[in-house]
Amino acid sequence: MADRPALKVILCAPRGFCAGVDRAIQIVELALERYGAPVYVRHEIVHNRFVVTSLEEKGAVFVEELDEIEEDGRPVIFSAHGVPKEVTREAEARDFFYVDATCPLVSKVHKEAQIHHKRGHHILLIGHRGHPEVVGTIGQLPDGAVTLIETVRDVAALAVDDPTRLAWISQTTLSVDDTRDIVAALTERFPAIVGPHKNDICYATTNRQEAVKAVAPRCDAMIIVGAPNSSNSQRLRETAERSGCRRADLIQRAHEIDVASYDGIATLGVTAGASAPEQLVEEVLDAFATRFTVAVETARTTDETISFALPRRLREDAPPAAPARAGAFETL
Repeated sequence: MADRPALKVILCAPRGFCAGVDRAIQIVELALERYGAPVYVRHEIVHNRFVVTSLEEKGAVFVEELDEIEEDGRPVIFSAHGVPKEVTREAEARDFFYVDATCPLVSKVHKEAQIHHKRGHHILLIGHRGHPEVVGTIGQLPDGAVTLIETVRDVAALAVDDPTRLAWISQTTLSVDDTRDIVAALTERFPAIVGPHKNDICYATTNRQEAVKAVAPRCDAMIIVGAPNSSNSQRLRETAERSGCRRADLIQRAHEIDVASYDGIATLGVTAGASAPEQLVEEVLDAFATRFTVAVETARTTDETISFALPRRLREDAPPAAPARAGAFETL
């Protein structure tokens, strides 16, 4: 309609699904195809209600703890965020057939933690308290082996037994800028501290934040499609605000948007967290098209070509097999 105000929408690229999320969802879908419903999943496979509901409709049953599962002999999948070792031990004790959908980049952090521990280092984990990835990483090691660091202030208040035997690791979905500041504070206070060979913040988190940094200064407002319990999505909202965008809204679905409240803006940036499917971004564009004449531009800051192999049992070229027993554990 001619009387609709013009709105330029700048789509961040990359946005949305990362390789770890895509792999985790495929694992659930392939398990349902091979073994039928129900397939149990401990915790949300990824932090997106749309994805979880879609998998529930196909026969996935989501539980927070294994003791909620009354049926033996069905596949159990661990979420992309990773689980403490005690969960693996419980699954083995109950003779579950289980498949680990932990993102390989999270598994890399787990291995780093184990190596540092074996070398006698106390580990400082940069992350958010209570996040399932942090819980899973701390749960790889004995109690007391890991200290959580959330802010630069935590570094100043930290008391350690031996400042020469420290190592730091981080959650994969943090703010790149905040983590850099915390690492700088750690290094200044503990010059002998050992870090990872490569930053633990994953490529997808980094790329999506860099895309927002490039787009946000050009926009009157930004919309981030993602869940409120998604760490990487929350960091995108914060990144947009810090990059000069006056308004940055995190929404799960387009129906949450008060489109009229955006009257008067000329340019809107849109991105999506690593657990949000592109379909939800398209819903946002459709919502704004009901009130504005929308012109869409894509701002691409990098290309992503990373993919991760599925567990052997679930690869497409593997013959169908009945669920194994005795706590069969599939790795890459």
